[in-house]
This record gives sequence, C-alpha cells and structure tokens, in this order.
Amino acid sequence: MLKLVIFDWDGTLCDSVTRIASCIQLAAAENQMDVPSTQAAADIIGLGLPEATNRLFPGISKEQATIFTASYSAQFRAQDSVPSQFFEGVDETLAQLRANGYLLAVATGKSRAGLDRILAALGMTHFFDASRCADETLSKPNPLMINELLHELSVSPDEAVMVGDTEFDLDMAQRAGVRSIAMTYGAHSEKRLAVFDPIVCLDNFRGIKKYLL
Repeated sequence: MLKLVIFDWDGTLCDSVTRIASCIQLAAAENQMDVPSTQAAADIIGLGLPEATNRLFPGISKEQATIFTASYSAQFRAQDSVPSQFFEGVDETLAQLRANGYLLAVATGKSRAGLDRILAALGMTHFFDASRCADETLSKPNPLMINELLHELSVSPDEAVMVGDTEFDLDMAQRAGVRSIAMTYGAHSEKRLAVFDPIVCLDNFRGIKKYLL
C-alpha cells in the first residue's frame, strides 16, 4: 500500500524549465563561455548545480565552475522574484492527496535556499512532510535523497512512489527500489523516461489521481 509520494520540483510541479534554461544561457554569455542550446540547458535539469555545470562544460576548471554557478544563481534569483507557477492541476491534486492521507515529499536538484524561497512565496512552507535538496545530500541519480526521505518518514521502498520528469528522477527511484510515475511535459521525452519502467507516463499532472486516489 502506498503511503508516500515524492515529487521532483522543476518540470514536474513547477513550470520552470524555460526559466532555468534561460538563466544557464545568460550566465554562460556573461562569462564568455560557449552558450548551450535551450535543449542542452534543459537537459541537465534535475542534477545538482555543480553536477549540471560539469556536464554542460566538460573540463571546466574549479575556478570557472565557481564563477559560473554564482552567475547562474544570481540570474535565477533575479528572475525568480516572480515565482514560476505550478502546472495546471497541481494545487488541487496535491490537496486531494493530502486529504486522502498520503505523506508528501520533495526531492529536488534545487538548493535548499532556492526551495525554501519558492515554498515561502507560494505559502507552502509547511505543506510537505519532508524534502531533500541537492546541496544537502548527493545529487540525483544517486538514491541517497530518496533513502533519507524514506528513513525520516519511516516508510519502506514499496510504500513510496517517485513522480518526476527526467531520467535522473526515475533512475534515482529505480536505484532506491521505489516505483515511479513519469511526467512527459517537463525536461525529458517520454522515450527517455520509459527506459526506467515507470508505472505510467503521463502528459498532465491530474492524471496521477487515477493511480493514487
């Protein structure tokens, strides 16, 4: 019996893929680096910022990486003064899941400061039962994020499901022995997500109600 639903944030709950990709491109241009395409920038969403930077710019020095990540963070904070909105149906579906007794958690590539900032802006600081961010544990697809959430909430792997839009989310879930639901409207295509054998691939958030309610 499922007790816990773990959500990725960007590209799953929040319509922020375009904003993140834009900030990556602006930070690269600001530092005279090769500017990645929008697709390449979106492709690394879900990873922690250091891991994403190393994947986007192979061979980058530590000093260059530090400068780039600082530029990206500044760009994102400036744009995030107006928070990215939830995808259609997210508010009502999350409320229904809570009303039906599910524990809800977040496992995200965002920083703790970034997640706390948007939760406060949305009035959801105390909405989720637990959360893990990439700068306080290991980045996806390492399963540590999920393992820590399971331990904190006293839930076994077979009592949890991971909802995400990238192969990093689904790979992490698979490594943790947790089932997954794939959202195909985010950063990665259905073809890439299907490799990880999710329960279902969905093109709208409300669709999870069929499988969880």
